[in-house]
Amino acid sequence: MKLNLANKLTLFRILLVPIIVIIPYLGLQGDFMGMELTYFWMELIFIVASITDKMDGYIARSRNQVTTFGKFLDPLADKILVLATMVLLVELGKIPAWIPVIVLAREFIVSGYRLVAVEKGGKVIAASIWGKLKTVTQMIAIILIIFDKNAFWDCFRGGLTSVDFAINLVATILLLISVFATIFSGIDYMKNGKDLLKD
Repeated sequence: MKLNLANKLTLFRILLVPIIVIIPYLGLQGDFMGMELTYFWMELIFIVASITDKMDGYIARSRNQVTTFGKFLDPLADKILVLATMVLLVELGKIPAWIPVIVLAREFIVSGYRLVAVEKGGKVIAASIWGKLKTVTQMIAIILIIFDKNAFWDCFRGGLTSVDFAINLVATILLLISVFATIFSGIDYMKNGKDLLKD
């Protein structure tokens, strides 16, 4: 199968995931502009991966190169990137485990509905505003959390400088918004697909 540019970018995004996962175990010493090298490289790779997420969709649509392979792989690449990074952030003590658990549960539920939809003739359940909000806030929140020197919710524990407080507050709020959007997008998906389970 010959891959177009959009599909190559999607595959590239998936290949970046094991790299970002390996970085914390390399024992990198030092910092770059006040940011620990481990987090600097994680940040850089995640941002590059996030950019390819926007680029591959745009390229596929603008060049009329939307393929079944791309439709399958693109959302899968996003989920792998986000969940792998979230699990890594849990291990690094940056976010609590219940956040990726909620995200993972939502993805299993939606994937289950999609399987049933395919079995019943390929009915498409349109993405809601909650799903789009989830994706945007997840990406921005993860970028801020990697950059943040403190852990989730630390802004409410006190003792931070004004700059650290502001960064942590925005990161915390965006992550909480992404969690609520994740929950509501899952509920919306089940509501819109309830006819699939009637029999």
